[in-house]
Amino acid sequence: MSVTPRLGTISWQDLTVEDAEQARDFYEAVAGWRPEPLSMGGYSDFVMSDADGMNVAGICHARGSNADLPPMWLIYITVEDLDHSIAECQRLGGSLVAPPRSYAGGRYCVIKDPAGAVCALYQPPDAA
Repeated sequence: MSVTPRLGTISWQDLTVEDAEQARDFYEAVAGWRPEPLSMGGYSDFVMSDADGMNVAGICHARGSNADLPPMWLIYITVEDLDHSIAECQRLGGSLVAPPRSYAGGRYCVIKDPAGAVCALYQPPDAA
């Protein structure tokens, strides 16, 4: 997420699973993605890049702050004000799955919508 994504767009996706190395190897073989280890302090998750070197996804271990996330592709939707979006989520019958966390100067959280679908909301560092 080095370039500020447009508000309302899906700006990233992560796959969080018990065996990130197996998933890394699977997507390297199936999709042609190239893994780059990302140190998480004691273990590594992986940033996956396409053939042109563009980062396309993350593959993460279900450990640490990701321990309670379901094994699924998690999209990140860019929002202007994370706190406002969380309040609206809850007001409209959704719930907070994982509380706000900092990332590269921005913030994100994981929510569940009223239908049970899970996604992340991401507020970039330069959002209002």
